[in-house]
Amino acid sequence: MNQVYDVIIIGAGVVGSAVAREFARYRLKVGVLEKELDVCCETSGRNSGVLHGGFTYKTGSLKAKCSVEGNAEFDQVAAELDVPFKRTGKVVVGFTEDDMQSLLRFKAVGDANGVPGLEIIDKGRLAELDSSAGGEFAMYSPSSGILNPFIYTVALAENAKQNGVDFYFGNEVLSVQRKNEIYEIATGESFYKARWVVNCAGLNSAKISSMLGIDGYTIGGFKGEYFVLDKKVGKYLNMPVYPAPGSNGGFATHATPTVDGNVLIGPDSTLVADFEDYGVTPAALKGLIVDGAKMFNHVKREHFIRNFSGIRPKLIDKETKQVLDFVVESRSEAPNVINLVGIESPGITSALPLARRTVALFKDQERLIPNEKFNPRRQGILCFAKQSDAIKKELIEQDPNYGEIICRCETVTKAEILQAIHNCLGVTTVTGIKNRTRAMMGRCQGGYCETRIVQLLQQELHKQETDIVYSRSGSEMFTGKVRI
Repeated sequence: MNQVYDVIIIGAGVVGSAVAREFARYRLKVGVLEKELDVCCETSGRNSGVLHGGFTYKTGSLKAKCSVEGNAEFDQVAAELDVPFKRTGKVVVGFTEDDMQSLLRFKAVGDANGVPGLEIIDKGRLAELDSSAGGEFAMYSPSSGILNPFIYTVALAENAKQNGVDFYFGNEVLSVQRKNEIYEIATGESFYKARWVVNCAGLNSAKISSMLGIDGYTIGGFKGEYFVLDKKVGKYLNMPVYPAPGSNGGFATHATPTVDGNVLIGPDSTLVADFEDYGVTPAALKGLIVDGAKMFNHVKREHFIRNFSGIRPKLIDKETKQVLDFVVESRSEAPNVINLVGIESPGITSALPLARRTVALFKDQERLIPNEKFNPRRQGILCFAKQSDAIKKELIEQDPNYGEIICRCETVTKAEILQAIHNCLGVTTVTGIKNRTRAMMGRCQGGYCETRIVQLLQQELHKQETDIVYSRSGSEMFTGKVRI
């Protein structure tokens, strides 16, 4: 590719997509390279979907500042980008005197960080807030909330795309060289040039950092496994229920409602060397049942519909093995590079504050001209299942595809599937449809609708069945024709 971008961003998770949207506010030619076939295929799409308050992070750290800042602005952001979001509050429960001391310690940290409204509550108040939560007492964080992490990342990327940013999926960065003040980036698919490069590569951020000339970072992959519970029990859990944190501020298995009515149990935490090891293990899942039942009293096998895992990219001090703060930097030894390393939880909450800090580093060295045409608003796919009967009738009259139900469990229509396929980012995978519409997320997990969605992908994208992939390159689903 001969054109020279002003900025190339490596990574299209929630932070890379937020950075792309923030740069789109200015007159710049911006591109995003992503090794996967869609946004949020790794850490950003494999988490609890919690908007954090910011009470467990060291006062003065980027994690604390960005979490508090990102939390405070999220009502406006969710409205602008049409992202499902609920400010539910959160309780951190305890059972012992040690737990109480932990809650008091982290309440003091939260107060110092500027987290609003933290209070220690007794069992009676805990029962009022959520009668299904375990614990003898708790710390209540009213500003915490839950959001759809898939839709949020998609929305940031779509809004960036609508404002002129180019996205290139299936482009894993293999090498970077700087010649005549231009970075030349080779991927498995093509070749790109840019004046500036921003590293938002998440789990691979240390590797990309080295390619850009900044060595010395070590990323630890901390894997966490989850159970997804059926919507039948979603009505019993009002807010995330976490156990009292350990001395390092880390949480064990918690129970979290989703904005769509399911409940997540997890994650646990295991250090892994393979950053693509998304398998689940019987031993870990057994542990989730034991620990999850302490948080939420409806953890029963009959409600389990799926399990999955995610991996957090923690920046580790080589000598002390301690987990370090987020890094957002620009260094003289790597000109025109902005380096984001170790962005883990609370990365979703912090995505936009991190994006603003990234653009501020660019602005320190170059004049930025505002893009007068920038539109911060994005409209998502209308959820047919949540509409009134009158509106459903009107939608069907306008488009008969609303009258054909593809996913019976979640009542997702053909019209919604077609809108997802023709998404402005260019969706080609089955999970791309799943993340945008909730099709295949119900009780049967795609048993009825998955092959029908594959058929629509074939028809609309003019592909063979053998070309359809579930999520990642190499995840082809069929070797030939399938009778439905």
